Order: sequence, then C-alpha cells, then structure tokens
Amino acid sequence: HALCLSKIDWEDGSFLVSGKTPQEVRLPLPQEVGDALVAYLKCRPRVMEDRVFLRILAPFRPFAYSSTISQIVTRRMRRAGIVKARYGAHILRHTTATEMLRNGVALHEIGKLLRHRSLDMTAHYAKVDFGLLQQVAQPWPEVL
Repeated sequence: HALCLSKIDWEDGSFLVSGKTPQEVRLPLPQEVGDALVAYLKCRPRVMEDRVFLRILAPFRPFAYSSTISQIVTRRMRRAGIVKARYGAHILRHTTATEMLRNGVALHEIGKLLRHRSLDMTAHYAKVDFGLLQQVAQPWPEVL
C-alpha cells in the first residue's frame, strides 16, 4: 500500500520496495506491470500525492491500513468466482512464487525476490505443481 511514485525508476524499469523491515530493495518493473501502472495513473484522481494507490472516493488519500489491499483482493477474488481456503493480498506472493517455480526459476532466486531469509520459507510459498511433476517424471525402473 506504500508504493510511491518517487520510488519508481521509469528509465531503468525498476522500483524500490520495503517490507516488514525498513531495508529497501530494488526490484525490476516488468513491462506489463509498468503499462498497467501507467494506465492506472491516467485515471487516478489528479492530486499531489506521492503514494501510487489512493482511495477512489474523496478525499483522495492513501489507504490508512495495508489490510485495505487484502480486503480489495479478497472481494475481487470472490467476485471472480475463485474459491480458495484463504483470500487476501498474501495469496499473490504465494501465486508468484509458485508460478516462478513452475517456470524453472531456482528456489533461491524466488527467495531473493520475496526477500526471504531462508529457503524453508520460500519452499513454503512456492508450492510444487504435482500435476506438472507427474507429466515430466520418468517412470521408476523396475528392479529385476
């Protein structure tokens, strides 16, 4: 909820983020994400505010709580008919990690992106796609 315009480097396609700690990390800004941000900024209320995401009703100000993002994600997931045991913004981190793993990204690279301190935490986030694993697994050789 605290993404700021001043933290986005449009020239090199990156942005600074901080999580639970005050340490900032520079992450890449993928083209499609940058395009979506530009589209959002074009329709966002025109106010002098560094925060990217604002309330859509006046007064146009940043969200007071980070939990507001989770509430928005939860409503959108339910409206889209997505049935999950858990809802909220945190599922986006899990989905990102799982998709990266599915696309061959190494677990330690996923952990760096998610800013995890241990591979165990990253492994918890990046769920193995057992259906895909069954498709690519070689049959176990029979013992004679």
